[in-house]
Amino acid sequence: MIDANEGELDKIDRAILRELQKNARISNQELSEKVGLSPSPCLRRLRRLEDEGFIAGYTVRLDEEKIGLPVAVFLSIKLDRQVDAQLTSFETEIMKHPEVVDCWLMTGENDYLLRVLAPGLREYEHFLTGKLTKIPGIASIQSSVSLRRVKGGL
Repeated sequence: MIDANEGELDKIDRAILRELQKNARISNQELSEKVGLSPSPCLRRLRRLEDEGFIAGYTVRLDEEKIGLPVAVFLSIKLDRQVDAQLTSFETEIMKHPEVVDCWLMTGENDYLLRVLAPGLREYEHFLTGKLTKIPGIASIQSSVSLRRVKGGL
């Protein structure tokens, strides 16, 4: 077993993280019951996980359809050059577009993978042709429209 005092995760720490991923609003009482600890040690572990950066923050997962963004498109982006200045320039530009909700630097054939949300295909087309293709240095864009999410989260 890994010693939790050395900045590593043991079985109970991992159980705490699993439960928080299911429900970050769980009470400490409920959490302690689910992981088999009394409330005080559970809270100490939770605070340590936060302090040591294992828990980066707490967020709300929105229902994209209900907030009017039912169209999810994944884009594979290839830049014309893979040098630091080009990567930095692309990343700076992509941060300006709220339609892009996720952006990953990738290995392999393409340089970036983006997830874009839009109210409809017409709005996505406007984003693609009116904004994304205007970013300098993009060599190619491949779009894949999501039909439905099968599994989400960690």
